[in-house]
Amino acid sequence: MLEAIFAPRSVAVVGASPDPAKLGHRILKNILDAGYSGRIFPIHPRATQILNLPAYPSVEQVPEPIDLAVVVVPAAVTLEVAEACGKRGVRGLVVISAGFKEIGPEGRVLEERLLEITRRYNMRMIGPNCLGVIDTTTRLNASFAALYPHAGQIAFMSQSGALCTAILDWSRVQGIGFSRFVSLGNKADVDEVTLLQAWGCDKVHNRVILAYLEGIGNGDEFVAVARQVTKHIPVIAIKSGATQAGARAASSHTGALAGAEHAYEAAFDQCGVLRARSMQELFDFALAFAYQPLIPGDRLAIVTNAGGPGIIATDAAVHCGLRLAELAPATIAALRAALPSAASVYNPIDIIGDARADRYRVALRAALDDPNVDAVLVLFTPQAGSEPEETARVIVELSAGSPKPVATSFMGAASIGEALRTLNDHKIPNYPFPERAVAALGAMVAQRRWVDRPPGEYVHFDVDRERVRALFARVRSEGRVELGELEARQVIEAYGMRLPRSLLAQSPEEAAEIAAHLGFPVVMKISSPDILHKSDIGGVKLGIRDPDEARDAYELIEYRARKYSREARIWGVLVQEQVRKGREVLVGVSRDPQFGPLIAFGLSGIYVEALKDVAFRLAPVSRQEAAEQVRSIRAFPILRGVRGEPPADIATAEEIILRVAQLVTDFPEIVEMDINPLVVYNQGEGAIVLDARIILRG
Repeated sequence: MLEAIFAPRSVAVVGASPDPAKLGHRILKNILDAGYSGRIFPIHPRATQILNLPAYPSVEQVPEPIDLAVVVVPAAVTLEVAEACGKRGVRGLVVISAGFKEIGPEGRVLEERLLEITRRYNMRMIGPNCLGVIDTTTRLNASFAALYPHAGQIAFMSQSGALCTAILDWSRVQGIGFSRFVSLGNKADVDEVTLLQAWGCDKVHNRVILAYLEGIGNGDEFVAVARQVTKHIPVIAIKSGATQAGARAASSHTGALAGAEHAYEAAFDQCGVLRARSMQELFDFALAFAYQPLIPGDRLAIVTNAGGPGIIATDAAVHCGLRLAELAPATIAALRAALPSAASVYNPIDIIGDARADRYRVALRAALDDPNVDAVLVLFTPQAGSEPEETARVIVELSAGSPKPVATSFMGAASIGEALRTLNDHKIPNYPFPERAVAALGAMVAQRRWVDRPPGEYVHFDVDRERVRALFARVRSEGRVELGELEARQVIEAYGMRLPRSLLAQSPEEAAEIAAHLGFPVVMKISSPDILHKSDIGGVKLGIRDPDEARDAYELIEYRARKYSREARIWGVLVQEQVRKGREVLVGVSRDPQFGPLIAFGLSGIYVEALKDVAFRLAPVSRQEAAEQVRSIRAFPILRGVRGEPPADIATAEEIILRVAQLVTDFPEIVEMDINPLVVYNQGEGAIVLDARIILRG
């Protein structure tokens, strides 16, 4: 798909320069220095030779086919260059030049024209305004980076060119290698989704894909592609800028709780992308995946020569989704026979401070051979008599060919330099502190669970779409975007969700008759498309127990509504059965600009407002995702039942999430929605929607 960019047979550098101070000179020299084996054509209007290569005044003058053109000319000239490349049959562009949409409206127009040219000639383009691309598998360095990376099996994409240069500099010292390294720039054409598709097809060279993202243009497409790729190649992302400060203002509970951060969290979770919280964590995770086989389970054995680091690792394991392996009796017996009496033969296996390499050999071999162990973490602290280099060689020897991942934490610095080089040269990931090693293994466990997870089951309920479509059309025809309560009830009913029995009264006497018919006590509330916050104006009365109270409540509610707004349309007063108490939850929707409808679930009341204990998923939602959503809130034990209380009807709560997800998928004009509260009764007794609010796109 992107062979012309990453594996071109020939490269033209448009803007190549004989002046070493110029960017065009640097890029041409980088291509030569990296050892690229294809044909290279410097393009310069006057020079006849640059860096001992024949130069040409334009791409039209090059006598051979050109696969890739690296463009480093002023922005105003790029359109002319792109047009010439298209006519010449160039298949790929890397536009280094800046001065496009990043500078404002004028630059945006220029970028749109550039993109139109590339599409017209069926060229793929990275950039503009980028550092360039590096592919160590083809030894192509079409960038102006000062350093060429070590070869490796980590593919890295970034929306920040400056971050790229810093990582390249750092990785040379750390000995970390890359297969592909791309600065995306403005992403006019090739974006994170394009690279994910392309790199996801090459498991041989890309054992792990890393992404530094500042934004995702097409959220739906990203989720769909990532869901496929992550099943066979781990994808780890660090997302900057996803904070509440960047979230749009919203009037509903759900809109106020949801923000860009929640949308990205839900998206990554539902498509298997692992989220790194820092650049350090990004590369900590990457090394584990690039160097070691994927963990088969979550049972961890720890081998250590010091008690403190072993305890730190044990605590970290609990927080990172790992379990301490329960060693097999045969393993314990073998360790007891071979280790000093002061050693601990349980897990963590503490071989005590005077341990030399031979003692590490005994403990590591026993742990790797134990069928109850899925991964081993080896901890080393330099002490009198320690053998760091010899111990590293033992780890390399025993881990070779093992289907179980091995990670190490050689703590210290001055005395372990050679040992660290040995570990890195033989692809044993080492971390300066135990908790970082455990976190990387925890990321492996998360990836294993994703890979083993069965495909989601998406349910489609039998609903009355036509009823909702006609209702929305009428609301819009009246110039409104927010549904009145009666209208929202019709939508809820059309999608198969249970509501309290209720009827609309248009006089005090009718209110009394309806209340008697429904059975006391009842709730009464104003019904008006122009009064949306009924409680704020005193438009709701609870616990009405006889006909006289119903008449009085009608008159009071109507009076308060007229006082609030003389122009408000009053449809009457809704008389509703007062339902018995249950556990109250919220199910809501906000529409994220990148990812679409975002479904919220949490306990209602103070739990939403004060604790923000809410879980989010993107629609459509599978059965498994709905179940995970309900169980991921901190207050889930309240639904499960505490202190002898029976469990709530969790299955019905999950079904309501699925029905709401189907509703907002069927009707993309719904921008916000709240079911608050949804009263969930005991297991097997269902749930009932007490109040609903729906806002349409204006």
